[in-house]
Amino acid sequence: MTTAREAILARLGSPGGDPAAEYAAIRRDYLEQHHPDADLVELLAERVADYRAVVHVVPEGELPRVLAKALREGEYVIPDGLPEEWVSQVGSDRRAAEDADLTTVSGVITDCAVAIAETGTLVLDHGPGQGRRALTLVPDHHLVVVPADRIAADVPGALARLDVTRPLTLVSGPSATSDIELSRVEGVHGPRTLEVFLT
Repeated sequence: MTTAREAILARLGSPGGDPAAEYAAIRRDYLEQHHPDADLVELLAERVADYRAVVHVVPEGELPRVLAKALREGEYVIPDGLPEEWVSQVGSDRRAAEDADLTTVSGVITDCAVAIAETGTLVLDHGPGQGRRALTLVPDHHLVVVPADRIAADVPGALARLDVTRPLTLVSGPSATSDIELSRVEGVHGPRTLEVFLT
């Protein structure tokens, strides 16, 4: 009887073998969706809140008002491609240019490429409506709009929707770290406050 170790070593040592074909032939029987019947908006809201993000479940018609109300003092960057109807109540005096000095703006409003309900993770691919990567890493306040049709139940479903050749940023709550005494500090290497608007 051949052990698993011997089988692997034999495959690695066989000349002319096709590792890609062998990898593709591996049977994958793992569960790809943990919540087939779940309300994905509700599940995502619960998981995002677990990360200490502020969550708003908002009917799309109410989004402009709720989003404008969530702004703090100062200006916000609104990346090109973000639907104007979402930010229609954000006045021109509250908008910063996309190339503004990010250390001086109050925050940024973006959407996301996909959200993963199981993990409470938002994935940005920095396409239209998301802007360059620094926009979501430097300002202190990040507001993210997540339409219901962008929510995937689990990681495999999310990956199937993404172009993995694009620069991906995965966001699971506000930026935070803990030192060896387990004192949590937020905003060390990204936004201190994350607000998610599920529509």
